[in-house]
Formats: sequence, structure tokens, C-alpha cells
Amino acid sequence: MKQSKAEILREYGPFAATSRVNGVTYDGEHVWFASGDKLNALDPTTGEVVEAIDVASHAGTAFDGRYLFQIAEDRIQKIDPKTGEVISMIPAPGNGGDSGLAWAEGTLWVGQYQGRKIHQIDPETGTILRTIESSRFVTGVTWVDGELWHATWEGEESDVRRVDPVTEKVLERVNMPAGVFVSGLESDGGDQFFCGGGSSGKIRAIRRPR
Repeated sequence: MKQSKAEILREYGPFAATSRVNGVTYDGEHVWFASGDKLNALDPTTGEVVEAIDVASHAGTAFDGRYLFQIAEDRIQKIDPKTGEVISMIPAPGNGGDSGLAWAEGTLWVGQYQGRKIHQIDPETGTILRTIESSRFVTGVTWVDGELWHATWEGEESDVRRVDPVTEKVLERVNMPAGVFVSGLESDGGDQFFCGGGSSGKIRAIRRPR
């Protein structure tokens, strides 16, 4: 297994009127982050929040190219980012113990925090299609270039790790600095991961290992 120390490229926040960052996702232009009662759109170039949607946003966030998906307690909401309207809702597989959220292969991938699991689910029904086990508490989840990455946060340690989705083996770990924790994870599709910082109220961009 490869290991490295996280290279933090940039920090954003903390932001006015938001005390924490839960899930994060990226729509190709903005980093959307969940802050409890709002979904906020961050311009990663300027570092400014340029838009906010009033919606329950307690954990992971995802984007399918058109709609945002947001975990709110024991459900996952499908949201039109243009109008802020909640289009539909499905049950979350962890019944309120859910964390990270990602979109890949036409499905949603949901982290179950203390369950140490990642579930692939049907985005229309919430039916669990498969489950991947982890050895640590799961927070954020993301896919990039066919690679499955997830964040962990357990005790006083946090890392971002690449796992084989077939064998469930950990292939690579990027260790966060002491005192820096990851509550949500999303790739920019290139050389960066955006990491939610939980109660720090920050978002950090770290380098994706190659």
C-alpha cells in the first residue's frame, strides 16, 4: 500500500453564517457544500460563496451533471440547483447514519459513517445494489478516472484512501495533518480533491496523488 502526506493546496473559509462544512461536490464551476440548513456554492477561484439554497443538508452532497443530491437525516433529496426545488426523495441506506455521497456509473454511492461501509444505491428507489466494507469510519466518497476514494475520520485521525471496489483492499492512503479532519470529499476531475472540514468551517483543496 502506498502512503503519503496530504499536500494542502488551498484553504477556503470559514464562511460567514456557516459554522461547519458537511458534504461537498463539484459541478465543474462551483464547489457546493452542505452547512446544515443550506447548500452553498463556492467559487473556487475567488473563494467567495456566490449562491445558497435553503435546504436541509446534514451530510454528503453529490452532483449528477444536472441535479444535486443531498443527505438530510434519513433521506436523500434530489434538488434542482437552478430553482432550489426538491424534486424527489429516497430513503438513505444508513437510516440516518449516512455520511459521504457521490455519483458514478449512473448510481449514488453512500458512505455509512460508523457502519464503516459504502453502499451503491439506485438513485430512483434507494435500493442497495452492493456494499463495500471499510476498516475505518467513512465520511466522504468520490470517484475519479475509475478510482474509488473515500475519506475517513476516526478519533483524532483522518485520511483519504483509494480502495479496490472489487477486493475492498486499501491501495493508497493520503494522511491528513494532525488536527485536520475530512467530513466530505469530491474530486475536481483532475489533480485536486476538495475536502470538507467539519466543524472547522473550512474547505481544503489537496493534491490528488498520481
